[in-house]
Amino acid sequence: MRYTPHGPQGYYFEEIELGQVLITQGRTITEADIVNFGGIIGDYNPLHFDAEFMKKSIFGQRIAHGMLVLSFATGLGNQLGANLGTVLAFKGVNIEFRLPVYIGDTIRLKTTVTAKRPSSKQPGGWITQQVEILNQGDQVVQAGEWSALIAYRPQEA
Repeated sequence: MRYTPHGPQGYYFEEIELGQVLITQGRTITEADIVNFGGIIGDYNPLHFDAEFMKKSIFGQRIAHGMLVLSFATGLGNQLGANLGTVLAFKGVNIEFRLPVYIGDTIRLKTTVTAKRPSSKQPGGWITQQVEILNQGDQVVQAGEWSALIAYRPQEA
């Protein structure tokens, strides 16, 4: 990775290695996060908004939206800078929600490159990463994979 004030700073396809692991800093989930996310997407399910209802649930308290956690994880990944200016397209995501995330939990993202495939039809190659979203106890709360098209390194003039 390199810093350039007006161009890509992320890894180019050629610089990404199979097995490469990246781990982000943490992000604590707040009640305001849940309220704001629920308002934006229109999901006011009691799982997220009704503390009294949730006291009697299998979780015992309100939980964060699974998609909120996944969204924050993608943001944490972006903050690493590994794909800034070099990711061309996000192909897809396959995630399993394994454990609840509660108000006050701190999550972080761990990715591992598991596949790398050049493309002759695109201006970059495809990478697939194993994704693990971990809580403060290093428990995996979400796991799966995502893939993206990453730019080839520009040819020197």
